[in-house]
Amino acid sequence: MMNTIFQRFLDDAEKRAFDPEHRKRLDFNIGRYDEQVARGKEQFRHLELAKRRAANLKHKMINSLDKYLVEFENNFSKRGGKVIWAPNEKDAQREIMYLLKKAKAQVIVKQKTMISEELELNELLEKNKREVFETDLGEYIVQISGEKPYHILTPAMHKSKEDVAKLFHEKFNMPADSKPEQITAFVREKLRNEFVRADACITGANFLVADTGAVALTENEGNGLLSIAFPKIHIVIAGIEKLIPSLEDLDLFLPLLAQHGTGQKITVYNNIVFGPRTEFEPDGPEEMYVILLDNRRTELLRFREQRRALSCIRCGACLNGCPIYRSVGGYTYKAPYSGPIGSVISPHYLGLKEYNHLSYASSLCGKCTEVCPVKIPLHELLLHNRHETVVRKYTSYTWRIIINGWKIMMLHRWMIDKPKAGLKNKMVTRFGKQMWGPRRTLPRFAQKSFKQQWKERQGA
Repeated sequence: MMNTIFQRFLDDAEKRAFDPEHRKRLDFNIGRYDEQVARGKEQFRHLELAKRRAANLKHKMINSLDKYLVEFENNFSKRGGKVIWAPNEKDAQREIMYLLKKAKAQVIVKQKTMISEELELNELLEKNKREVFETDLGEYIVQISGEKPYHILTPAMHKSKEDVAKLFHEKFNMPADSKPEQITAFVREKLRNEFVRADACITGANFLVADTGAVALTENEGNGLLSIAFPKIHIVIAGIEKLIPSLEDLDLFLPLLAQHGTGQKITVYNNIVFGPRTEFEPDGPEEMYVILLDNRRTELLRFREQRRALSCIRCGACLNGCPIYRSVGGYTYKAPYSGPIGSVISPHYLGLKEYNHLSYASSLCGKCTEVCPVKIPLHELLLHNRHETVVRKYTSYTWRIIINGWKIMMLHRWMIDKPKAGLKNKMVTRFGKQMWGPRRTLPRFAQKSFKQQWKERQGA
């Protein structure tokens, strides 16, 4: 019986792929991204060399992760911060709620972070009667819409400016034809009140720097700085793979992230936080915690090839380049991480048996591998995931029968040559349409096979 998650994926993919308005929005937004990224590449004298250096550094980190994690903890603790180890999402959720309850924190501001979606953090906070505000404009839009982020980097990519104006008209009684500048000004004014009265802030981390115990945060709106400045408690949630060896490595990673993420030479605000404020600093949190989340990342480390996906710096370039993502969009994946990188890691994070279909949601064109700033061979890792699916027999019984039949035919050429072309075409039409989809043009068998024609020509 077909996996219900898989069936939902097929249904949603069908709906999204043939929705012209949806395709129009994605094509417009990603088209603008492509233009900006092309200009951003001009800052690199040798982009390929920069990508190789970044890939080598992340590879070094992944293969010595235990060493770098301990180094980060020691250095961060020396500056007054506290590290909390969370083996899974339940542990992380429990620790966050413990810290908030201990501080009697009722109002929480959040900087954009995908790992909070992994933990379903907003739902947890609202369930525990906390006020939580997303402070990134795109995240704020999807929050008040009651939706999830659509894209790793651009949460509201699926919405047009008209959609957003309509939303703010319904939620805040703004004019239905509000301009983007008016909406931005309204959100800025509204959120600044929340920054001032917030009891705690929660952020992710773009990078964790091992040799200094620092947390690097990059943003374009200034909301991250404001989130950190006012509340008394700063909680950072980061996957254990976010480490880089040295502060000097930011010189390489920050421009790569900016260029591949938004086409900028460098992101507007790049903050390096070393811990809670000292007695000589006028603002900043009195307490700072870093929650290091495993949540099945160490299980992914067990795979010699797929572990390379942990090098990802969450720039979103592979999503923008992927023809499947550009067709079906972000919600179809039903996972926090979508697109090619999500198709590699989500089956390992959420369960290979239930989510292995994501590894088949690819044309294997290799565009994702081509654009990756840390040279993750994503289309190859998808094949490794598929192999693992077959080895564990997570594919359907019917599909295994079909593949075994195909294997037998390929090993016995006469089985292909002997049937007449008409019979073969009938079989392909009857079974192929159902299996491969009604919109595909199925191949037609020639009256004479290549082998027959070759024999006739050689004989002549």
